[in-house]
Amino acid sequence: MRCARLVRQMARGKGTARVHGDVDDGRLSVRDEVFAVVRAIPEGRVMTYGQISGCLGHRISPRAVGWMLHRCPDGVPWQRVVNASGGCSTDRLPDIPPGLQRAMLEAEGVEFGDAGTLALERYRWLPPPISSPEEVWE
Repeated sequence: MRCARLVRQMARGKGTARVHGDVDDGRLSVRDEVFAVVRAIPEGRVMTYGQISGCLGHRISPRAVGWMLHRCPDGVPWQRVVNASGGCSTDRLPDIPPGLQRAMLEAEGVEFGDAGTLALERYRWLPPPISSPEEVWE
């Protein structure tokens, strides 16, 4: 639940459109929650697809996180999300130039090793933990 406060703060005042009609329940869609978490990752830090899935209570798989980021809007720093090994999974996608994600991360000060992976223990970002269960609903 490390991301719960972050997601709740981003959701304040926002509604979601549903398949069977508009419902203004004050919550973001899962897609918008993914984007909110990714927007919060500081420059020069990363999260994994699995970490983001966990932040959202595993309501979607790490692979689904990746597909959402594949079509994210401008302003979402998609390059800051890497695979569980600290590697760039985007090199396998036909519409993203090979090396683009790595170059963008290197421009933020992230260093890669000889194996083409970054040190997650150094660059992984952990959202601030909540101090009490009540914070989840603030």
